[in-house]
Amino acid sequence: MTTTTSSSSTTASPYTGTAATAPVTANSASGMSDMFLKLLVAQIQNQNPLEPSDPDQFVTQLSQLSQNEALQKLVSQNSATSNMLYSLQVLAMGNQVGSTVTVNASAVTLGTEAVQGSFTLSGPTSEATLVLTGSDGQAHRVSLGSRAAGAVDFTLDPATLGLPAGTYQIAVQAQGGETPQAQLRGQITRLHFDASGAPLLDVTGVGPVASSDITSFLGHQGSTTR
Repeated sequence: MTTTTSSSSTTASPYTGTAATAPVTANSASGMSDMFLKLLVAQIQNQNPLEPSDPDQFVTQLSQLSQNEALQKLVSQNSATSNMLYSLQVLAMGNQVGSTVTVNASAVTLGTEAVQGSFTLSGPTSEATLVLTGSDGQAHRVSLGSRAAGAVDFTLDPATLGLPAGTYQIAVQAQGGETPQAQLRGQITRLHFDASGAPLLDVTGVGPVASSDITSFLGHQGSTTR
């Protein structure tokens, strides 16, 4: 490999000590019922005594109230289920701290240790290249040579490549115009939450990622450092 130079409700988190925002709950059924009853009573009190409202109309409104209460209870139950599933998801992700994962990545953080990665080619190529672009805008091209179709593994060793520590945008280029997605392997070091309460996982060599960016869990395979 050669390189040439050419970027609601809250749930306390047991993992970060901060509060995570759970999904927003619906209005309570009792609140909606109270509002409905107040409007109904106001309608009765303000009706023309010489032309009282049709009793069937009140029956219809009471029926609507009953249906409304049932609907609000269903919404509340669904909200509670959603909160429970959210808590279980957070707990499951927290249990993965220390696990090795592969992640779809558009950037890589290099320190002193090598970072492992891979990508998948839909067809053979005479030249596959990794392009690492630093924060200064300088692009470093790492040639991987000719490759067959399928998975291609690579190693980014800063010492071997002569790359200073820092964060680089990473892209894969293949002869013929194919640009496969780079995947990096790292260890989950921390679970935390963004400003909206969405969970994020810190992965060595990558940084914070959403759970949807993780492509595979490889289990606890020992310590991985940046």
